[in-house]
Amino acid sequence: MRVGVLALQGAFMEHIEALQRLKAKALPVYLPKELEGLDGLIIPGGESTTISRLMVDFQLMQPVRDLAQAGFPILGTCAGMILLAREVSDFRLETLGLMNIKVKRNAFGRQVDSFETEIEMPALGEQPFHAVFIRAPIIEKADSKVEVLAKLSNGAAVAAKQGKVVASAFHPELTDDLRFHRYFLDVVSSN
Repeated sequence: MRVGVLALQGAFMEHIEALQRLKAKALPVYLPKELEGLDGLIIPGGESTTISRLMVDFQLMQPVRDLAQAGFPILGTCAGMILLAREVSDFRLETLGLMNIKVKRNAFGRQVDSFETEIEMPALGEQPFHAVFIRAPIIEKADSKVEVLAKLSNGAAVAAKQGKVVASAFHPELTDDLRFHRYFLDVVSSN
């Protein structure tokens, strides 16, 4: 299984390491031609404005959209979730628009308001998942095509799936728990 990790900016190395620990072949993606031959793609957390601009500059937006429309599995974490959303509050740059969700950027405040918490995520099993939120977004709205995978105790949706596109507001790559990456690899292998 060959999974690309968008390596323009952000926490891409941590995703590559998590995939390697699960025995998947993980490859950094900088250019459209590097999408060829992949079975899935991860768009990491980082700075959503920077990643959006770089995806436009490197002409990655349309190739990623085309792959997704053909059923290609994509995981977006934190900034990656913002880029997957059809609508983003207070964001004027281009997104991929692959999920029927409305996302609010920096929903919990500034960097100093980042936090970690245990979340229930039935798709990963009974044991709670330790989630790391860094200037994280939340899902404000999701239509009926979207399966919400996890919510915080206050009801805020923080992970979702639509078809083969998966998004999380938190950073699974910053924990030692590989269940979220394994879940995505299961989505990839169901292709």
